[in-house]
Amino acid sequence: MSAHQRVTYVQQRFLAACLALATTAALSGCGLLPGEEEGRETITVWLMKGSASSGFLEKFTEEFEREHTDLALDVQIQDWSGIGPKVSAALEAPDADAPDVIEVGNTQVAQYVDGGGLLDLTLESMRDFGMDDWLPGLADPGSYRGAQYGIPWYAANRVVIYDKQLFEEAGIKNPPTTQADWLRDTARLNTGSNQGIYLAGQDWYTLAGFVWEEGGELAEEKGGRWKGALDSDAALRGMDFYARLQALGQGPKAADEEDPPQAGVFAKGGVAQIISVPGTATLIEEQNPALKGRLGFFPIPGKSKNKPGAVFTGGSDLVIPQRTDQQRGAVKVVAALAGREWQTELARTMNYVPNKTTLAEVVADEEGVAAMAKGAAHGRATPGSKRWAAVEADNPIKRYMTDVLIGGDPATEARKASRRITELLDNSRS
Repeated sequence: MSAHQRVTYVQQRFLAACLALATTAALSGCGLLPGEEEGRETITVWLMKGSASSGFLEKFTEEFEREHTDLALDVQIQDWSGIGPKVSAALEAPDADAPDVIEVGNTQVAQYVDGGGLLDLTLESMRDFGMDDWLPGLADPGSYRGAQYGIPWYAANRVVIYDKQLFEEAGIKNPPTTQADWLRDTARLNTGSNQGIYLAGQDWYTLAGFVWEEGGELAEEKGGRWKGALDSDAALRGMDFYARLQALGQGPKAADEEDPPQAGVFAKGGVAQIISVPGTATLIEEQNPALKGRLGFFPIPGKSKNKPGAVFTGGSDLVIPQRTDQQRGAVKVVAALAGREWQTELARTMNYVPNKTTLAEVVADEEGVAAMAKGAAHGRATPGSKRWAAVEADNPIKRYMTDVLIGGDPATEARKASRRITELLDNSRS
């Protein structure tokens, strides 16, 4: 998951949990529990701030150590800011103080695999972890050149947050389930002072889903080289749908969903829909309590009535450094965290989507999370190039979107953006 999505989801939803963690961070440095106990081997686990509550971690540690009397856990909480270089350094560390299990963003696995830094967990995934049921948006980026290095932990993705009262006033009894119905209903909602949808012009994660839904790609690997693919017919159809939807509201064409923050725009009233993670609804209600009870959620519609649209899936995978001296214990920790019992506990505690499609029922009672889970079953991740972070930093996709929305020729602008993506992904460049 990118840093941007974590700001809009994890931090807003779990700020209280983060503060609680901060109060306990004095134990064992940043760890939650003491280190090695007599007669036990210590497994050091790096987890990211906000990913799990202190209560969850305390319960997991207690029960794991009770079941594994030869192992002790030292769970250390890390900040997302600056984590990349810190993980890279840890993967190269030869000493026993390096972590044995690390939580990483699902789209970051490829960059850590390069150079042999991660343990190949393909056998364990096939034999013990039930990989056939994993969410594709977590599992696929955890795989590199046919081997599985990242084990899916939790997921989050965008849904449509809507104002039930505005839908009712427009005579719309049920949320749309196809793209065609979505455009029709949004046009009906976009009347008078009301916006049918507030969709910023540079919400490229949402565009990615539309491109994938059409069968297109942001970039493709051919012959070991990555090339931009926004100029394919399928990708252009995705951009066309985005433009048609974006026009049914007053979203800025040259800014993303955080400029201004779309939660604040929705909270002012008169907005029928936004595309965001469910936790955004909490921010909206905090800014406008009058909207409490009026907000609903539905999966982003796809082309077919029986299948939600493709979405970008963010979240985390668990990895084990190749150089760990506690491989056996590390695998047991990953197996527990990724297994049904603790996946259920984590999903219900944190309102995440669990790592398997077969576990969707454990969040069925939470409307927003249930909508996420339906979309996550058809989720995708960004291209698996180890250089994809360079694309997000420069982000020609955002510029492309704005250029099309202000009247540029889509095919011409797509070719320009694709060339720039190719340049940024070129392995021959430093």
